[in-house]
Amino acid sequence: MRTMMYLLGLLLPPLAVFLSGSKTQTLINIILTMIGWLPGVIHAFFIIHQKRSVGKGSLA
Repeated sequence: MRTMMYLLGLLLPPLAVFLSGSKTQTLINIILTMIGWLPGVIHAFFIIHQKRSVGKGSLA
């Protein structure tokens, strides 16, 4: 499932953030993706990783 989220983050960053994050993070990602695809992907990967880390009980 995690690999699928990263793939979605690569192809459609705002959708991946919407499924993993909050509305505010989704808006930030849409703006970053409009500036350039790469900033949106990096932000999406960060949000996906952060969500997965918190979900496992780790705060790092």
